[in-house]
Amino acid sequence: MASSGDHDEIIKSISDAPPTHYMVKMESFSLLTKHAIERYETESFEAGGYKWKLVLYPNGNKSKNTKDHVSVYLALADSSSLSPGWEVHAVFRLYLLDQNKDNYLILQGNERRFHAVKREWGFDKFIPTGTFSDASNGYLMEDTCMFGADVFVSKERRSGRGECLSMIKDATSSKHVWKIENFSKLDKESYDSNAFFAGDRKWKVRFYPTGTKQGTGTHLSIYLTLVDPETISDGTKIFVEFTIRIFDQLQGRHIAGKVTKWFSRSSSEHGWVKYVSMVYFTQPNSGLLLKDVCLVEADVCVHGITSAI
Repeated sequence: MASSGDHDEIIKSISDAPPTHYMVKMESFSLLTKHAIERYETESFEAGGYKWKLVLYPNGNKSKNTKDHVSVYLALADSSSLSPGWEVHAVFRLYLLDQNKDNYLILQGNERRFHAVKREWGFDKFIPTGTFSDASNGYLMEDTCMFGADVFVSKERRSGRGECLSMIKDATSSKHVWKIENFSKLDKESYDSNAFFAGDRKWKVRFYPTGTKQGTGTHLSIYLTLVDPETISDGTKIFVEFTIRIFDQLQGRHIAGKVTKWFSRSSSEHGWVKYVSMVYFTQPNSGLLLKDVCLVEADVCVHGITSAI
């Protein structure tokens, strides 16, 4: 008996009319199992202004503990086609051709809500594999079968704002060392290091040799800056742990600041207004400025990303 993922009402019917939106003919069907293809996705097709796919599990969807059945689903082909917060309500019918009688077995469930988090709906137990494989039933003839789909979008709307936090397991840090030479001749307000990658994003260290804001004239100011923040979509935030240190080139007594911050399109720079006093920095025995050269290291680790849904 056919069943959906939520065990709700299923309408089962027979029709002479083929599906109007999409059909897939599958030849040498048994080779899917032979080659351990547990899931097959069709090419995308358009219906109701959206792109969809048929998804088939020849031996059942193991993630739903389905055995001895063919599982068939309808899926949004590309969730990026939905703006954040949008959802599509659709009624759909999934078809299987009876090649003996030249008509179609049709399964239809309740109206379903498709969105960025839940992109796929259908039937865990579309048809028992025994029934499907029995040639006398006409569904699999000469190792060939045909499935299809009709999709009717009933409504679309924008839901309340939401977000998805994805923490990164076993995140690794990236280090970048910046050699600043001729420090006494620096005459700009700020300087940027070369860009470097951490967590698939590009970063720079920004250095104010005479300070900025409350540190102007008394301290060095230093920041970690996200490169090209305008390329980040609204609602995306990046959770970063970073350390910025200046090396003591004489005795190894480095100074360092460590912090965790959220970076975003509107908050792309974090650091210290008063990182180290100019008095201490320029003392010969501090080792921070040796032969008019200082060494700055950034150690950056991205631990998570929040995106809008």
